[in-house]
Amino acid sequence: MTGVRSDGLRLLASVSRRRARLGWITWVLTSLLLAVEARAQEAAPLPSPLSLEMALQVARDRRAEVAAARAGARAAEQGPAIVYPLEDPALLPSVDHLPVRLDGINASVAVEQRLPLSRLRRYRREAATAERDRARTVIARTGLDIELDAAAAFFMLWERREMARIVDEQLALSRELVVAASARYEGATGTQSDVLRAEIEVSRLEMQRRVLDSEIAAAEAMLRATLGCPPETAVPALAPWTAPAAPPSATAAITTAKERRPELAAGQAEIRAAEADIRAMRSMYAPMAMLRTGAAYTMVGGPGVMLMFGITLPRRNRVGAQVREAEAMTAMARSDLAAMQRMVEGEAASAQALVLAASARVAALRDDVVPRAERTVAPTLAGYAAGQIPLVSVVEAARALWSVQAEMITAQMQLAIAWARLRRAIGEEAGP
Repeated sequence: MTGVRSDGLRLLASVSRRRARLGWITWVLTSLLLAVEARAQEAAPLPSPLSLEMALQVARDRRAEVAAARAGARAAEQGPAIVYPLEDPALLPSVDHLPVRLDGINASVAVEQRLPLSRLRRYRREAATAERDRARTVIARTGLDIELDAAAAFFMLWERREMARIVDEQLALSRELVVAASARYEGATGTQSDVLRAEIEVSRLEMQRRVLDSEIAAAEAMLRATLGCPPETAVPALAPWTAPAAPPSATAAITTAKERRPELAAGQAEIRAAEADIRAMRSMYAPMAMLRTGAAYTMVGGPGVMLMFGITLPRRNRVGAQVREAEAMTAMARSDLAAMQRMVEGEAASAQALVLAASARVAALRDDVVPRAERTVAPTLAGYAAGQIPLVSVVEAARALWSVQAEMITAQMQLAIAWARLRRAIGEEAGP
């Protein structure tokens, strides 16, 4: 029987070792696959054309800040399981008496456990649960911040590329002006200074185009960074973005912000955690029990058992200070939440008003200013070719058109960013 039992134990030990090796190999392979998948996701090309919604989703999937927030939430989820169980028991082997002659011994082996005589563990679990809820709001807040950064970079790049398109159109117009000035000069109806003036305008626009190339490269680098893409990722063409018909009213924006903003949810979780801390500190007025039991051996009585029960004597002044500290922290959390609520209301109302202002500016430029400037250029250029008006009038008309076109592009970019900030202010997420 003894040999069979030993063989069985060896077999079980061998199976356990094999399972441990298989578990370790599985863990290594899983880690490698996850790392390869993450690297492949980072190296994946961006969709073309790149829409705003797709850009925001890419940012949520690839930015390390979101992964860090999720890891922090997973760590906080372990809090209730950490603080609720009893304290670890203590194993206490003891030699109570060892004579010099070594003709006997008094010894014991005891297990000691501390037992709270209050609901301390429950209150600590409530505080840890509230902290877990607060950590979960960090994921939403991080996602909103990342989406705002990505949207701002997206529209900055769109604005630079549109500016380059406008400059290209102005270059084509300026080169036509050079041709017209040269024709008039060759026909003895114009002056050489007109030709030089038109060539200067071409040179100025070519310089502006080179500057825009560098600015476009900088904007692409910023967009790649906000999307979590490596530097070698190519940035494709950007899909057109259409502003919503109208923003919500200020009252609706404030109401939505109160319901969705993760900062407010985090503040409420902090208050719950602080209130649970107050209850936990007050419960420490109750003593802590200590129970010790185990086997004992004495030279006189031989083998036996031992049992000891005791309680702590809390220092009420120290516990009172801890209670007052927790109450002060609760008052601070409530004040912080009230201040955050006022700030959220102000941000929502301000963002809604800025969207209205940007919309009005875009509408005025699109419907009135830009069409007027466009209608001025063609007759001015024709009048110069016919020798009816000077070259300076054509240059001024072209510059006026370029100025209002550039202002239109900037206004559209500011409207798009205003909408992105309104979404951030009311806590509206683009992705899950």
